[in-house]
Amino acid sequence: MNKTQNQRLSILILIAFVANMTSAPAQDWPQFLGPDRNNTSPQKGLLRSWPQKGPEILWTTSVGKGYGGPVIKDGKVYLLDREDNSADIMRCFDFNTGKELWSYRYEAPGSASYPGSRSVPTIDGSRVYSCGPDGDLYCIDINTHKPVWSKNIRKDFGGSKIPVWAISQCPLIYGDLLIVSYSKDPMAGLVAYNKLTGEIKWKTEAFGNETYASPIIAKIAGEDHIVMAFSSTNTYMHSDTEKSPGRIIGLKPQTGQILWEYNNWENAIQVAPAFDAGEGRIIVAGGYEHGVVMIRVEKKDSKYIVGEIFYHNDFGDHTKPPVLHNGYFYAQFSTNDRRDGLCCMSMDGKVLWKTRRSPSFDKGSMILADGLILATDGNKTLYLVQPDPSGFKPLASAEILDMGQNWAPMALSNGKLLIRDQGKMLCVKVAK
Repeated sequence: MNKTQNQRLSILILIAFVANMTSAPAQDWPQFLGPDRNNTSPQKGLLRSWPQKGPEILWTTSVGKGYGGPVIKDGKVYLLDREDNSADIMRCFDFNTGKELWSYRYEAPGSASYPGSRSVPTIDGSRVYSCGPDGDLYCIDINTHKPVWSKNIRKDFGGSKIPVWAISQCPLIYGDLLIVSYSKDPMAGLVAYNKLTGEIKWKTEAFGNETYASPIIAKIAGEDHIVMAFSSTNTYMHSDTEKSPGRIIGLKPQTGQILWEYNNWENAIQVAPAFDAGEGRIIVAGGYEHGVVMIRVEKKDSKYIVGEIFYHNDFGDHTKPPVLHNGYFYAQFSTNDRRDGLCCMSMDGKVLWKTRRSPSFDKGSMILADGLILATDGNKTLYLVQPDPSGFKPLASAEILDMGQNWAPMALSNGKLLIRDQGKMLCVKVAK
């Protein structure tokens, strides 16, 4: 090899090295709503158009009925599945092929309206954490496929019955803690466990009405706060309970100390968790005709002050928080009595447009990635949408599901989207 060839080879090696160093690693989807628990992905290179028959479906696997979504880590998919009336099953699949690699089943008798799974697992290190519809909280070693510890967040705190729509907690990991909301009949509180041992590190009293929302972490005055949204009294299901408003509460993650609260929220079945909109702003969306509220939390003289920015019933989301893009919120506001579809709202609370029934969006899931929104319509169709405050701008759509009620959160990693309905889970190619 001559000198010129050596130089060319050296240049090629250098280019390859630089490309390898600068290319972003595949981003896992390790918990409910993704890496930052806000339905936003760092995924780049999303396809801007799809073939007429829809995006390529890489694999399909059968799952039981339910509404719990998957998580993805290190080429593995984890899903808490359900055998109705009898058991919960932690299932692990190969992300590339959909082949089931292992499962762990435990007895969990009982049923609720809309049977099936409810929650999304959390994967942290070599352990996967999940909570079943009756409150069975499990920590399972992903190498041995056996439980390390387990609790029941209903029975352990004196709850005598399953909530009306069952328990739907998606565990939150914060440092060495695993945090969930426990259920005690029509009331609820928060509990933090040592994530490695299951030892209770702190717990609150049952200070709010039952909730189906999971905790999040928000940045307030440069500090991490747990933010939890609780329902107002469900007078339809608990007619003998004294009526009280819903509560949005900020707590210190290390101790569970209440730092601030807002007590003017009305939504009898709170499902969507709170959303950190930045600069101390917290937005909470509701279904059941109870819209949306935005509050601002500020720290003054070591105390936290809560102010209401806006509160109205013209925007909301039945099951999940909105996504935020360039200062505008997008959510699916279809409830029992209204069908507003996909909606767009400005940061100051002005609703700019709604799709209503053309097309209809009803309890679907959305992920913001690469400046686009991937959205299911809650029924059978997957959409690719260009978020734009001037109007609804769909780029592509495909009817890829056939059993409806695809209400489960989706997951996105390495250009592949996982989406489930009431009988199967699909892996769809959505990026180059």
